[in-house]
Amino acid sequence: MTKRKAKPEKDLEKAYSQKDFVAKLRRLADSLEKNKRFRIQIAGERISVPPDAIFNIEHEREGDNEEIEFQLKWMVPEK
Repeated sequence: MTKRKAKPEKDLEKAYSQKDFVAKLRRLADSLEKNKRFRIQIAGERISVPPDAIFNIEHEREGDNEEIEFQLKWMVPEK
């Protein structure tokens, strides 16, 4: 049995139009309601979020800037 090759760490951020952002949120919500895996491509990499991921919402404030992050976290099982 071979171990899965470790993927490099990443931290990407991409701006979307309101229309595209709403479409992605709608697909995510549909997947969650059906308890199905959510698949999305970010910067050319395909990401697959399992239905048992942990979901949280974060709010940050720094000076005049505010930010809300919708986060999905999960562990990738070793093979």
